[in-house]
Amino acid sequence: MEFSVSATSRAPRGSEKDGVEYYFFSEQRFRELIAKDSFVEYEEVYPGSFYGTLKSEVERIWAKGHVIVFDIDVKGGVNVKRIFGDRAFSIFIQAPSVDELRRRLESRGTDSPEAIDRRVAKAQSEMEFAKGKFDYVLVNDDLQTALAEAERVIGQFIAG
Repeated sequence: MEFSVSATSRAPRGSEKDGVEYYFFSEQRFRELIAKDSFVEYEEVYPGSFYGTLKSEVERIWAKGHVIVFDIDVKGGVNVKRIFGDRAFSIFIQAPSVDELRRRLESRGTDSPEAIDRRVAKAQSEMEFAKGKFDYVLVNDDLQTALAEAERVIGQFIAG
């Protein structure tokens, strides 16, 4: 299994590196890639802030014979599931509560209060949007428990 590195038009946060956490592009370059049909899926998550999965990234991982793990927003997850159907297993991972999500974002120290407000509001709308659209909903209350549950359900899917 291998994580797909997503592309974004936002600036790197903290010590993020291009090609590791994300492929970082300017908004203009991201739009050029959209026009060239370079994405499996993409979304304008916030005005001028795009996220997406490059076709070249999917091809890179498949060329190695690996199973792709996507870490993408809720709309991207629904789109990938629509594209790949039963060949994909979609998991929606959520915090145990909106208050806990806010606390986690604040403790990171990487975003402004305005950005945190925007992300919390987005998470609330994503939780509503996701209802009934994913194969599994995983509540990340305790990291080790969530990890064990993720391994269990993914293992079941891969085993068929």
